[in-house]
Amino acid sequence: MKRLFISLYLLLSLSFLGIGWTLDSLWQKNVDDNNALDAPFVALAQLLAQLPQDTRKAYLEALPANPELPLNLLDADQVALAKDQQLSPNNVVTTTTNDAEQFQFIMVGDQVLMAGPLDIDPRANLRNLFTLFFYLSLALVALIWVGPLSRDLSILRKATKEFGEAKWDTRITLSNRSQVKPLASTFNEMARHISALIENQKHLSNAVSHEIRTPLARLKFALALMPMYCQPDSDEQKRQDFLNEMQLDIKEMENLLHELLTYASLESQREGIQLDEYDLIQLVNQTIKRLESLSPLPIHLQTQLSTLALIGEPALIERALQNLVTNAQRFARTGINIEVTQTQQKVSLSVSNDGEPIPEIDLPKVFEPFYRSQSVQNGNKGHGLGLAIIKRIMQRHQGDVTVVSNPQQTRFSLTWPKKRKF
Repeated sequence: MKRLFISLYLLLSLSFLGIGWTLDSLWQKNVDDNNALDAPFVALAQLLAQLPQDTRKAYLEALPANPELPLNLLDADQVALAKDQQLSPNNVVTTTTNDAEQFQFIMVGDQVLMAGPLDIDPRANLRNLFTLFFYLSLALVALIWVGPLSRDLSILRKATKEFGEAKWDTRITLSNRSQVKPLASTFNEMARHISALIENQKHLSNAVSHEIRTPLARLKFALALMPMYCQPDSDEQKRQDFLNEMQLDIKEMENLLHELLTYASLESQREGIQLDEYDLIQLVNQTIKRLESLSPLPIHLQTQLSTLALIGEPALIERALQNLVTNAQRFARTGINIEVTQTQQKVSLSVSNDGEPIPEIDLPKVFEPFYRSQSVQNGNKGHGLGLAIIKRIMQRHQGDVTVVSNPQQTRFSLTWPKKRKF
């Protein structure tokens, strides 16, 4: 909006100055020459004032007659002028009658020299025409600027109204020369973000209701059977197994809730985040040591770096690495490889395994929440939030996560800048 104000201010100021100066110059050059026209009349009055009063009229009659400029010498009491008009020897007083005739008067001693009646000079009305043209020009300039602006603001208002009516696909398209183009871009970005959030919430709601239905149904069924297992003569081991199964269903719902809370907490790029300094190589080694006991498959770290100091949120990076490693442990056949590399600007961490490849049709969707490939038969036990959480962690670190899968290996790569941009 600052740009809008400055452009309007400069446009109007320069327009007033330019148009006004041009028209004033034209007027002074071509029209405003009354002083030059009055000079002979003033000179004649001064000449008559040097003559005796009784010879002035004869001298005036002896001058060559000019029908366009009648001259008469009158007594002062024969001339009646308005109160604001005062006669003097050096000042010409001009009056206009209702018949569009003009008279000029000037003092000659105790008498008054009158010229007229004179036809009014047509150029006398040009000043009004020039003034009108001046303001019309200003109005045209303002219209040239305000017209497109008004149109664009109307488009913005219409789009805002439609978006308020839950038309989430509403977007604004304006010319690159539009003064409100940045505002339209901001609106489009806001609309895109809100649309994504709304669609995401709908998807999450549907997915949660589906994910929680199965363990909830099992719990309901178990509660219905509980009286049978709680009888005095019931088998204690069966009763304990029955209770353990109920605990597993409760734990499954708790895990789902925990994953949802984690996913929701990574919704946006929060300001004022507390960043810590950490060693990525040390963090990877700690994660390997903690997770290698969960599977007999070896985990290998491949890197030429002994240390890699970074500033960020190490808990989230560790969470992303942990999700990738635990996923790899479910599908790998012989082992898991972790590779850490760096460039001048970025850090890359990849986790690969030699398990069953991800079908090509599933690759674009694996980072969507609650998405699980129907073709995977090996331990498809998660809620489908692990990779979605990784994606949000990378977005939070202004980075990205990618996947490449073929019969030889499946490789997930995390890439993010060394220095976070604020």
